[in-house]
Amino acid sequence: MTPRRRRMVIVGAIFLGVATAVTLGLQGMQESMLYFRSPTEVLSGEAADGRDFRLGGMVREGSVERLTGDLEMSFDITDFENSITVRYTGITPALFGEGQGVIAIGRMEGNSVFRAREVLAKHDENYMPVEVADMLAQQQQPEELSTESSTN
Repeated sequence: MTPRRRRMVIVGAIFLGVATAVTLGLQGMQESMLYFRSPTEVLSGEAADGRDFRLGGMVREGSVERLTGDLEMSFDITDFENSITVRYTGITPALFGEGQGVIAIGRMEGNSVFRAREVLAKHDENYMPVEVADMLAQQQQPEELSTESSTN
């Protein structure tokens, strides 16, 4: 084998190795991505079946139920248009509560129950997850416009 041919084989092997590494890396990142969805998006069928995703919104007032002495609880996440019941087993963050912004990570069980493996709550009164704030702002704008137009 000539030196030129040997160099070409080495360059080809390096190229093939880099291409394989990039492909495997991109596939791994794609599988680990958690998409954010609102209750309205989930109920309209935009959530990935059988895959984990982030469900965000506000904890609906009066929806938190916990059995005494049990770590299992349920609550509703709402975007003020639709609600989804969330079931969670574990200890919730200290600032978790009704009327607070929350993101639950998990997957759908059936058509209307979300099984959360992790619950994230805002950490102070000035913070809300960006996705939740944007989604709520979009949901509330039409209500404000309809209220203004009915008073005119």
